[in-house]
Amino acid sequence: MIFQITPEIEIIEVTETELEPLYRVIIHNDAVTSMVFVVEVLKTIFYLSNPRATEIMLAAHIYGNAYVQTIPKSEAEKRIDKAHFTAGAEGYPLHFSMEPE
Repeated sequence: MIFQITPEIEIIEVTETELEPLYRVIIHNDAVTSMVFVVEVLKTIFYLSNPRATEIMLAAHIYGNAYVQTIPKSEAEKRIDKAHFTAGAEGYPLHFSMEPE
């Protein structure tokens, strides 16, 4: 005799009110932070590809600021804090901000 055990599956419905609001992360240009460092921060902290990170760095350099990505508020705060800490540790004034989507 073969017994088959079926797992209990719980279906969880997520309503829109339970979702965290999305925020746009913005990078701001400064005259001190090296371009190479900016690209490295965008790659390691914001998980962007090298071409995309370079494109964003150049846009910020030319226009004064640039859109990085849209992510949930808590994740945006965490990544911005990490980027500011990393830049500060290297003596750079690199600055990111966030705004509601």
